[in-house]
Amino acid sequence: MEQTTIVIEPLDKREETAPRQRKFRLRQLRAQGLFLLPALVIFTAFVVYPILASLYYSLTDWDGLAPDLHFVGLANFQQLVSDPTVLTDLKNTLVFAAGVMVLQNGIALLLAIILDGFLRRLAFLRVLFLIPAMLSALAIGYIWSYIYAPQFGFLNTFLSKIGLSAWQQDWLGNAHLVLFSLIFTNSWEFMGFGMVIFLAGLQAVPAELYEAANIDGTSGWQRFRYITFPLIAPAVTVNVVLTLIGSMKVFDLIFVMTNGGPGDASESLAIRLYKEAFTQNHFGYGTAVGIVMSVLILGLSMINLRFLRKREVEL
Repeated sequence: MEQTTIVIEPLDKREETAPRQRKFRLRQLRAQGLFLLPALVIFTAFVVYPILASLYYSLTDWDGLAPDLHFVGLANFQQLVSDPTVLTDLKNTLVFAAGVMVLQNGIALLLAIILDGFLRRLAFLRVLFLIPAMLSALAIGYIWSYIYAPQFGFLNTFLSKIGLSAWQQDWLGNAHLVLFSLIFTNSWEFMGFGMVIFLAGLQAVPAELYEAANIDGTSGWQRFRYITFPLIAPAVTVNVVLTLIGSMKVFDLIFVMTNGGPGDASESLAIRLYKEAFTQNHFGYGTAVGIVMSVLILGLSMINLRFLRKREVEL
């Protein structure tokens, strides 16, 4: 039998090794901190400082130009709560966000199922549907403004050509239709982005599950309900949260197409922030609107994320 020899280091030698290890770890921390310092400086300059500055300006009456400003406490937030215009903008923002979440994700999921099943070989269609999401929102806004134009717009002209002249509308000038027109435009722009995320989820579903379901004689709806939809729950979570964040802070599309009009029928919180801060020079009040909008987006996103993640675990 082989004999094992246990070597016990002297106590004084172990005492000498401990300080060396501490010095080595300290050098490692210094090196890591040195590499992290540029990123920390940039993060502080472009994220932390603007947040703290916004909190400070929201408590003042600064007009954005004058060097002197006065501390007014929570007066801006009190005015915001009782401002009927802001409450209307909040309602418009929530309706817009809800409409975009349902329409955009519904169309994106339908396209993903079609491209993953019936049109699997036509891979170029995936790029084709993704192109609008890669374009500037300003360009999309100008294009759809011409499409919705009441006189010579493509949509009304098309309806006239197919004998549906009674359906012609002033799509962006009618207070009852403008918000839904914007919802459709925003959904059209980003449905390709959501489609790609759903496609990734669909392609991760094992084919064996569908084969077993076919043997059991299940219908297409049953396969979607009990196999496809539960297994793409992570993709649903990502799409819903991203859609909520993007639609709650929408600015450029509405600014180009309607500028919040007619009246305030399509005015969002982001448009109100812009008008207060940069048009009426109420910079402190506009900053308060921005903070409320940020807190609202954060809160709704956290609630949605927690609910959807819980659903993923239950499934």
